[in-house]
Amino acid sequence: MSLFSKILKRNNDAQQNASGMQSYMTLVQVYFQAALATRLGITNLAMLPDLRTYKQTFRVATVNNKLGAAEKASVRKMMRELYGVDDNFFDEIDMSIKKNCRKIQDAQTYLYQFQGYAQNLMMLIGNLMKFKLRVPGFLKKMLYSMTEKTVADIFNKNDFSDAGVVKSVLTMRQVNKRLGFSQRWTTDFAFQLILLAKKEPKQNLEDEK
Repeated sequence: MSLFSKILKRNNDAQQNASGMQSYMTLVQVYFQAALATRLGITNLAMLPDLRTYKQTFRVATVNNKLGAAEKASVRKMMRELYGVDDNFFDEIDMSIKKNCRKIQDAQTYLYQFQGYAQNLMMLIGNLMKFKLRVPGFLKKMLYSMTEKTVADIFNKNDFSDAGVVKSVLTMRQVNKRLGFSQRWTTDFAFQLILLAKKEPKQNLEDEK
């Protein structure tokens, strides 16, 4: 069963899946791919596998023979409803793609860069926040403030003691120079993933054995 099929189901398990990190990241990827299709005039869905699955699952009709526009609107609506994502989040993605993607060949490179950016970000968040990540999810304001401070350090602080952290921070800053995401966007993105991670079911130790 696909992630989108799980989102469509109306039982408790599906609601948990719909709020999970994997489903969230898949929808983010769909938006990126829809925005790339709109920007670059991509018509080959084979280049955009997540968008193709989303389009087929939710039966999103192509508008004016232009792939991407209707799909972007659909994903925006779904992410607002499921995760409370605001328009600024999507607008920054659009601006980043406009800045970096001028021809179809740029699409895969851009998606690869963002994937690395997201992975590096969450690795740094884990390394720098450590025990702070144990703050209960219902203390959202406190958790957001901690995330915001950590992201500000990643963007601006230069006196990290761990050599591995220094290397990861410098790599992330270099990539973000190209992508152009703001501290607020990065904070909101990381915070959403942290909240969703706290909702992930803890695997029973007996099951692990």
